Amino acid sequence: VQLQASGGGLVQSGGSLRLSCAASGSIFSINRMGWYRQAPGKQRELVAGITSGGLANYADAVKGRFTISRDNAKNTAYLQMNSLKPEDTAVYYCFAGSVLPYWGQGTQVTVSS
Repeated sequence: VQLQASGGGLVQSGGSLRLSCAASGSIFSINRMGWYRQAPGKQRELVAGITSGGLANYADAVKGRFTISRDNAKNTAYLQMNSLKPEDTAVYYCFAGSVLPYWGQGTQVTVSS
């Protein structure tokens, strides 16, 4: 399985960004997709995940601001990030799978105050 991540960038506080993560390869084995993030000096943390059936979960810090969705026909997950805060600044990593997930390349998200 290969994951191609896109999106991210620099935005002012209160702004929005959208991340995408497209999966290719042996995708029949993939149920859950989502994103983790890692800020400088901090551990990697789960941001949001979604199953192929559309069941989503979010970190408390992003609930109400971020929305994860998935297009199974395109094997792509999306993370819409609204009302961004400086503390959302991190490298965002998309993943696919549960026990031993596959990882996409990191995408930098920088929110300026």
